[in-house]
Amino acid sequence: MGGTVSCCMSPRETPKIHRREVELEDAPITTTEEVDVSEDTGTYLQHISDRELPDELAQESNPSDHPRASTLFLNKSQTDVREKRKSHILNHTSPRLMTKKSSSCSTIFLDDSTVSQPNLKSTVKCVTLAVYYHIKNRDSSHTLDIFDEKKHPLTREKVPEDYATADPEHKLIYRFVRTLFSSAQLTAECAIVTLVYLERLLTYAEMDICPGNWKRIVLGAILLASKVWDDQAVWNVDYCQILKDITVEDMNEMERHFLELLQFNINVPASVYAKYYFDLRSLAEDNNLSFPLEPLSNKRAQKLEAISRLCEDKYKDMGRPCMRRSLSADNLLGVRKSHAVLS
Repeated sequence: MGGTVSCCMSPRETPKIHRREVELEDAPITTTEEVDVSEDTGTYLQHISDRELPDELAQESNPSDHPRASTLFLNKSQTDVREKRKSHILNHTSPRLMTKKSSSCSTIFLDDSTVSQPNLKSTVKCVTLAVYYHIKNRDSSHTLDIFDEKKHPLTREKVPEDYATADPEHKLIYRFVRTLFSSAQLTAECAIVTLVYLERLLTYAEMDICPGNWKRIVLGAILLASKVWDDQAVWNVDYCQILKDITVEDMNEMERHFLELLQFNINVPASVYAKYYFDLRSLAEDNNLSFPLEPLSNKRAQKLEAISRLCEDKYKDMGRPCMRRSLSADNLLGVRKSHAVLS
């Protein structure tokens, strides 16, 4: 979904058949250009993989579609990370180390944030930090009218004159996203998908996220991610109750434009999701944002032990057919040897 080349269309013109003059079976096929004709297969038809090859090559450079492409936010953050490291070297100072909890004989600390169940607070912080680096290190300020907050304000308050030039701080972005996630009761996985849709929008529409449009772009990405990811989706009218001054018609129009700019490509492969998760953890490590470590409780230990037993039994069941096949082969070999001795 969202491909620019349809599988139902051929790059060559459709053959014209004179149905009124002759019967369908005897109708000659005429084209406007010469085609290669094979003696065995007839008229040559280009394979769909050949027609979609340019799209596949384009996806390899798009991080929101291809798992091997580097994420945009991590590339933009590396500029600030290198400057911080350079300043520490020149000033002969060491960066502020994160206070990590260490396990002991009596207490074991675990990081409960996993790729399947990320920590909500830490994930939202990392996603908003990625949005902050997108705005700060943007290449230009190209935007669209549907996302311009001066033309489509989210509040009745007058937008400041320098709103389109003053970069928002990370705390402001985090408070805006946290309010939406806590009010709509969204999950941490939805935050990761939100970032995927945001970078896909910037790539497909060839636009930038800047101080004048970041709220509406983030709101549109959250709106779409909550409907695609969560089983119980949040309706547009529910967001109008969170943001009191926005109308349902404005939300519907923004959602429609967002989908059209994404070319209706809302698919997020598991490999792309995992890449964004681990890149967010790398971003947190570079910016001294630690994921919480919780002590291992008795209930948690019993749950981990039960999961390990289930996995162990599963692997045993998977290995039994292989063992049976090997035993039957040995028995068959022994029978053959016995027959050879008897003969």
